[in-house]
Amino acid sequence: MLLASGLMLGVVVVCPSIAAENAAGPAKPDAAKGAQLYDQGDASRGIVACASCHGPGGNSSIPANPNLAAHPHEYLAKQLADFQTKQGADKPTRNGAGGNPTPMTAMAQNLTPEDMQNVALYLAQQPLKQPATAGYKDLVDHGQKIWRGGLPDRNVPACASCHSANGAGLPGQYPRLAGQFPSYIEEQLKLFRSKDRANNAVMNDIADRMSDADIKAVSDYAAGLR
Repeated sequence: MLLASGLMLGVVVVCPSIAAENAAGPAKPDAAKGAQLYDQGDASRGIVACASCHGPGGNSSIPANPNLAAHPHEYLAKQLADFQTKQGADKPTRNGAGGNPTPMTAMAQNLTPEDMQNVALYLAQQPLKQPATAGYKDLVDHGQKIWRGGLPDRNVPACASCHSANGAGLPGQYPRLAGQFPSYIEEQLKLFRSKDRANNAVMNDIADRMSDADIKAVSDYAAGLR
């Protein structure tokens, strides 16, 4: 399942919630049921095992499929809901390049709100065992500048102000970026910029003020945080 991205000291900002309104679901999600659905899927409902793409316990080995372990469960549940095409809509709020469906569009369509809450809680409880790493030494300074202080001249806030200094995110609000694949973070920021990923207006505005070089540098820097 592809999920998703933006999270990051210097400039003081008021951070609007990326999580926004949580997906509706039971008051007490069941992590054990979530683990079963994540590992085995449900063939009777056309639900493929999440582990087949995202790895055991949400630890992916494929950059196109993000690490899901240790994300806030409210955030994960909302992202799953945003991959679904809602009644009366012609497409989800989370799409791929050019507004085309992502593989998650089909994967998430048959999940109930209870399923999403259960899987999300299970993943939130899993440790990130296989974190991705940064790969470009020449991008560290620029990436660190954006992460810690933003780009004040373009009204880009410090990523750390919402995603925390170490990139762990904030429970119930902002996703974990530390240890996420840099190419995945980069892709999501570009999708926010193009508004093909239209499930967070604030990230649409922030990404719109960032260049390709900015996005690449901060994505690589975030991946290396621990």
